[in-house]
Amino acid sequence: MVFALPSRAYDLQMQDRPNDRARDHGWVFGLPPGISSEEWPIDPVTGYPLMHGFTLLLPEDYRVHGEDIVAVSFFATAPDHNDGGAPDDPEIREVVAARASHPRLSRMTDILDYEYAAILLTKAEYDGAFATPPAPLALATAERPRWLDVGGASAFHESAAPYARKLLPSRPRTDLSENRAIVLTARTSDPNAGKGPRDTHVKQGPPTGYQPYYYYVDGVVSRANFRLHDWGKDHAQNHLGGTMRPCQAVPEMSPFYIEFEEYFGGYNFGGGNAQLDFGEMKFDWACG
Repeated sequence: MVFALPSRAYDLQMQDRPNDRARDHGWVFGLPPGISSEEWPIDPVTGYPLMHGFTLLLPEDYRVHGEDIVAVSFFATAPDHNDGGAPDDPEIREVVAARASHPRLSRMTDILDYEYAAILLTKAEYDGAFATPPAPLALATAERPRWLDVGGASAFHESAAPYARKLLPSRPRTDLSENRAIVLTARTSDPNAGKGPRDTHVKQGPPTGYQPYYYYVDGVVSRANFRLHDWGKDHAQNHLGGTMRPCQAVPEMSPFYIEFEEYFGGYNFGGGNAQLDFGEMKFDWACG
C-alpha cells in the first residue's frame, strides 16, 4: 500500500499540565495506553521494564501504517541505566526474547547496545486505560530505576539541570501516571515537510530534495560564513517531520520521524537529542 507524503511538519510543545485526550495530541512521561503489562517491553540488558517516554497521537497525514494506526508510544532505557556501555547477560536476553510481546512492537538498539522500543497503537488502544508496568525479572540485579518509584516526570524533575527543570515549573506529582500534555502545531514554513532527512555533504541514499537548516555565505565553508535560513528560525526543538537539527550527523530517515530533546521524556543522551523514524522503525541519538 502506498501512502501520500505529508505536506506539513509539526512542532511539538510540552505543556506544564497533564494531558487531556479530548484536546491534546498525546503526552510526555507517565504511562502508555491500551496495552497489557505483559506487552510492556522489558529491557534485555537490565531485566527492568523500559521507561515510557512519550505517546504521540499522529495527525492523519502521518498515519503511514494505515488509518487504523493512530499513535505511537516510545520506550527507552532509563537514564540511570545508561552509563556508557551495556553489559551482556545472555540469561536475561533469553528470558526477554521468550516473553509475549505486543503485535506491533519494534525494538531498536543504539551504538552502545542499549535498548529502545516503539509500539504502534490503534484508536481503541490510544483511548484505553493506562498500562501497569510489569515486575522486573527475577534475574535483574541492576539498581532499580528511579522512575519506577516516583514516575518519569518526578524522576526527571529531581535530576534535571536547572535549565531543563524550568520546563516543568509545576512540580510533578510522585505518581507513575503523572504526565505532561503535547500540543501539536503545523509549521508555517518548512521546505522539508514530506522529505526524508539526508546529510547533504555525504552521498547517502537516493536524493530527496532535503535542505539543511543552515547555509554558508557564497558557499565558503567557515564559521564566519555560517547562517541560518529564515524559514527555520522559529522551528521548535521537538517536532514531527520536516527539518532535522541533530546534534551531530544527520541520520538517514523517512519523512515519518520525530526529533526530540532529552527533556521530552527524561533520557540520557549526553546533552544531545534523538530521532525516531516510526515509518521504518529506526532510532538514533547523539550527544551534544
